[in-house]
Amino acid sequence: MLRFLLNVIWLVFAGFWLALAYVLAGLVALILIITIPFGIAAFRIAAFSLWPFGRAIVRRSDAGAGSTIGNVLWVILFGWWLALGHLITGIALCISIIGIPLGLANFKLIPVSLTPLGREIVPTTGLDAFGPSR
Repeated sequence: MLRFLLNVIWLVFAGFWLALAYVLAGLVALILIITIPFGIAAFRIAAFSLWPFGRAIVRRSDAGAGSTIGNVLWVILFGWWLALGHLITGIALCISIIGIPLGLANFKLIPVSLTPLGREIVPTTGLDAFGPSR
């Protein structure tokens, strides 16, 4: 119940606007054929940023050099301004006591906004000490 309440509050105050930013980044990435993987990653993170509580982002064990190169390009093209959006929104939400959990959730999204390739979204109930259980 608490996750649902936090997700609803998140959606109203931060999630909708952040998801729009990711969708915009995804649409820009789809314009060029070579950046289609960036668009797919942006849409995946947009869905996560709408309803983040109860899910987590973990690094994929099969991510290789392609993900690293792609992440460098992502930071240059899209990642820095998406991370800045999370930082500004997180600071604004931390001004009130009620917004502190939402601000902290924004800060947790900064790493994935900088390096989204080679990561996956998993439910938190499926996590153990060693990552996602399969």
